[in-house]
Amino acid sequence: QVQLVESGGGLVQAGGSLRLSCAASGSFFGINVMGWYRQPPGKQRELVASITSGGSTNYADSVKGRFTISRDNAKNTVYLQMNSLKPEDTAVYYCNAKIVGMLHYWGQGTQVTVSS
Repeated sequence: QVQLVESGGGLVQAGGSLRLSCAASGSFFGINVMGWYRQPPGKQRELVASITSGGSTNYADSVKGRFTISRDNAKNTVYLQMNSLKPEDTAVYYCNAKIVGMLHYWGQGTQVTVSS
């Protein structure tokens, strides 16, 4: 069984910063890709950023230059540093991990609210 536990969400004013963390635990050999998705109120879930085990990153256009994804392979943990936050970044943020030889797993979600 694989578990993803997220932390770091909260309420912040526009222009502020937050850092999300997601730690994977359980029995597995490794993690191929880790990523962050978000689901704004009344909208579909969308990819925010992803990172491979080798460190290659991919970002949604809406967050490029403001968000930075990173990971610690030894700790099976992925981070999302969010700077210059905007009200439109308000959403539930979900961690995702593609486990080697297994399926994708999701975290429980963490709320990020940006006030104007």
